Amino acid sequence: MRHKLLSTLRALCLIASLMPVTVHLMAQTPATAPQTDPATAAPVTQPAPASPASSASGQPNSAQPATPAQPGRAADGSFTIRRSARLVVLDVVVTDKSGKVVTDLTRDDFHVTEMDQPQTILNFEDAGRHTVPTTLDINSTADLDRLAPQAPVNILLLDEFNTRFEDMAFARYSLKKILEKQPEKLPTPTMLIAVNLTSFSVLVDYTQDKAKLIGALDHHFVAYPWQVHQGGWIAERFSAAFGTLTRVAEAVTGHPGHKNMIWIGRGFPAYNFVNGPVDTENRVNNAVQLCVNELRDARVTLYTVDPAGLTATPGGGYGPAAAFNDPFGGNYQFSKLAVATGGRTFYGRNDVDAEIANGIRDGAAFYSLTYRPGNDSVDPKKFRRIKITLSRPDLTATTREGYYVQQGPARVNPSNPSRRLAFELMAADSSNMVYDGVPLTLTPDPANPDAFNIHVNGKGLVWTMATDTEARHADVVVIASTFDKKNKQLKQIARSIKVPATADVPPTGPLMRDVNFHFLLDHDPKAVRARFVVRVSATGRIGTADAPMNGATLPPPK
Repeated sequence: MRHKLLSTLRALCLIASLMPVTVHLMAQTPATAPQTDPATAAPVTQPAPASPASSASGQPNSAQPATPAQPGRAADGSFTIRRSARLVVLDVVVTDKSGKVVTDLTRDDFHVTEMDQPQTILNFEDAGRHTVPTTLDINSTADLDRLAPQAPVNILLLDEFNTRFEDMAFARYSLKKILEKQPEKLPTPTMLIAVNLTSFSVLVDYTQDKAKLIGALDHHFVAYPWQVHQGGWIAERFSAAFGTLTRVAEAVTGHPGHKNMIWIGRGFPAYNFVNGPVDTENRVNNAVQLCVNELRDARVTLYTVDPAGLTATPGGGYGPAAAFNDPFGGNYQFSKLAVATGGRTFYGRNDVDAEIANGIRDGAAFYSLTYRPGNDSVDPKKFRRIKITLSRPDLTATTREGYYVQQGPARVNPSNPSRRLAFELMAADSSNMVYDGVPLTLTPDPANPDAFNIHVNGKGLVWTMATDTEARHADVVVIASTFDKKNKQLKQIARSIKVPATADVPPTGPLMRDVNFHFLLDHDPKAVRARFVVRVSATGRIGTADAPMNGATLPPPK
């Protein structure tokens, strides 16, 4: 339990330091002006003329506004912003009766209903439309966002906290076997992640280099999962599963292209809810729905592959509850996660390499459809079930089951941040995964080796409307942390910052304006890396950036 205690203490320290800072923009002030208080991040701007925000049609969210939300004023003087579902994006895989993918269909072959009401398809993209051109080479998240922002990607994830050691060995063997059959340059950028109860590691960032993935797999050391073999640490393993899914969704949400996430492992621990507290199953179901929403909003389709294969004993060594509830992972919920996002589950077979290959294949052969719902209800509790039928009855279309109307993130309370907010920030701060939800760039201050400038692109910011008592502003949370050569955190600064708009900005209407933050960190000769996390409070999106310190060099993208 030591790691859990340390994580709790770190979260408490973060909450204690997340104090509000109200700052004022200084037009035309140089971004390199040093700050005297090292614990304060003061933003300055290089103002740009107010301009309409860019269209949201390219974003993958389940529900997107067609026009900017306008505030309505109540009799008591308060303002309410009304939003409704305006745009739905579906990624659809079509297969024939033998399970082969079909890629030669047209818009007229698809028929969509939502809540049993026919919908009009506004946009249609053929299967494989945004495949990375052969002239490009993708070897990092930065390359992907810059060169091929609409390209589909694969995320391979090794579950090492709910899977027995012998099954993990077979999973690694099967994954390597299918990778070796791929061309030297992969057609789809692929990321490799490994997760256990104490660490979340990106072994390889997005790459098209097959050899790099195989090399990382060969050199990855797997800790023995004694908790699984003892059947213990159930709550921690559930938390690790939910936390892994949400942090991946939050990290990749800035990439508008489709993500195919292939989870290789058992998923959830075996647990019979009949033996637990009354509300345990409800709490797990609520967490499942939250994960499904976040995965869908990030345009992630989840495929789950059980490496245990065929077993002679009930539960396959995962306990009798695994066989009693469901052959995959011991609980039906993890299978539901995949189906709800438009993916599939593979289990009960020994050809795990073929199962992984099927997931990779589907990720490169989907159609994309867009429509506006005819029903404009904004009831957040009403599930909008989606069904796709095809003109050819011999074909099957697989896509997400539906969605709930998207709700914005909870307001940030600096004096008492929520545990979820603390988890999101700590996950981004301690991870080696690039978060691209907020577009930002980081540059060192040439006048001070311990100072850095963070440039946040206006496309990632949301500005409030002016009221009788408050001017327009943008709310962000910024974390700055330093790490030594063993990746141990040395110091962390967390600030909730209110950035007011300049006087020339109209009180309402669209606004897109960049913001620069200047951070001065305490000097520490042991520091070799600084990591900055920016979270926009209005959207919950997160962006990260890393920089070397004290003459060190950051390792190239894995």
